Amino acid sequence: MITHHVRTRRSSEDFPQSEHLAQKIAEVAADPVAVPDETTEMVINRIIDNAAVSAASVIRRPVTTARQQALAHPATPGAGVFGVGGTYSPEWAAWANGVAVRELDFHDTFLAAEYSHPGDNIPPLVAVAQHLGIGGADLIRGLATAYEIQIDLVKGICLHEHKIDHVAHLGPSVAAGLGTMLGLDEETIYQAVGQALHLTTATRQSRKGLISSWKAYAPAHAGKIGIEAVDRAMRGEGAPAPIWEGEDGVIAWLLGGPGATYDVALPAPGEPKRAILDSYTKEHSAEYQSQAPIDLARRMRERISDVDDIESIVLHTSHHTHVVIGTGSGDPQKFDPTASRETLDHSVMYIFAVALQDGTWHHEASYAPERANRPDTIELWRKISTVEDPEWTRRYHSTDPAERAFGARAVITLGNGEVITDELAVADAHPLGARPFARKQYEAKFATMADGVVEPEEQQRFLEAVTGLAELGAGELGALNVAVRPTVLDKAPTTGKGIF
Repeated sequence: MITHHVRTRRSSEDFPQSEHLAQKIAEVAADPVAVPDETTEMVINRIIDNAAVSAASVIRRPVTTARQQALAHPATPGAGVFGVGGTYSPEWAAWANGVAVRELDFHDTFLAAEYSHPGDNIPPLVAVAQHLGIGGADLIRGLATAYEIQIDLVKGICLHEHKIDHVAHLGPSVAAGLGTMLGLDEETIYQAVGQALHLTTATRQSRKGLISSWKAYAPAHAGKIGIEAVDRAMRGEGAPAPIWEGEDGVIAWLLGGPGATYDVALPAPGEPKRAILDSYTKEHSAEYQSQAPIDLARRMRERISDVDDIESIVLHTSHHTHVVIGTGSGDPQKFDPTASRETLDHSVMYIFAVALQDGTWHHEASYAPERANRPDTIELWRKISTVEDPEWTRRYHSTDPAERAFGARAVITLGNGEVITDELAVADAHPLGARPFARKQYEAKFATMADGVVEPEEQQRFLEAVTGLAELGAGELGALNVAVRPTVLDKAPTTGKGIF
């Protein structure tokens, strides 16, 4: 890896394009280096994971709305929309599929200086590949780049500190991944990356307060914008530059300011792209920093004879967990039983209470209004608080994978004064957890989420197709589409009429 020191540059400085971060990303994307077998294997796993969560979300209202928007844009050759037949404009197919993937907050994750769900790269690249007749091997190459760029940016540049949403790293990664998949030259990729960043930078209000369905739409929007940026760049159009480093650029005005320096490590020429192996998926449908607390609650439940006897629960955790999904957010909606699902899955207090009471977690039942409004749950929920522990914050930011942690220490005080304490650093499904996910677990997750939604024979057909992804030739990636039972789609909510 080569570490690039990225900072604001005055317009009067001699700062050639060769030194721009966007150019360095373009060079990585254009590098024809082979994809390691283990990267290929994990790309396939994550396509399976995306299909699983899409099946589970297919008739939810935001997904239904996005699908209806896409269906208004048929195209030939076009790309597939999850669950239905026909082909549609690739940017709109990516839009619909991106919302389906993100809606339940149930796909893969990588946390470092910033947050990310790198599986958000998959819908736009698959859509373009289907539309242009790209083969499986090139799709894999593109996804290896997209994951690499997003994860490398996440490691090096913190966005949330300045209340910028993490999709600002997704737009550039989609553009770079498309550049690799399509075999574009460095200059075209450079312009596309700059455009994508410029157009996908947004605030984090989408993840605070009255969290709406836009949380699901935000990455789909970034993917759609990434496709459009590449299309314009391929036609010779340019981008604001230098986009990160410019005097009026992203770093100067949206991030750390003119005095800030960021270190971004990118693969050296000829170095394989392996970043996807650093990421991990979710066993539970909830914000990633609540994955370990769910597993911890399930474990601690066995030591508590009567949950109703709990006096208080304090979760000692990282700064990130405390201020984003904990009481450090100062967000009263995180204790509101009438709050949206999107808000509840960003309340570790709610999540820990339900997991402690139920001993399990379900992507629908655990968020149901009747579940959130149970009086005993509300009572327990309001007894839970979070505090930052500097050691958990340090481990959260550790560059050592064996030390990095996203968990918490729970201190449960009972009514008789007894104190029960336990801690868990990483979720059970994490590569270093009790039950790490491999192909078998990804396929099992797909089977669970697709049960009653996708016919068993269709499930098997899809798994066979994606397993042989590297061998699928030009025009054969339609095999990645998953058909849903028509009777399931009949249960989708009726959405209002829009413009299209």
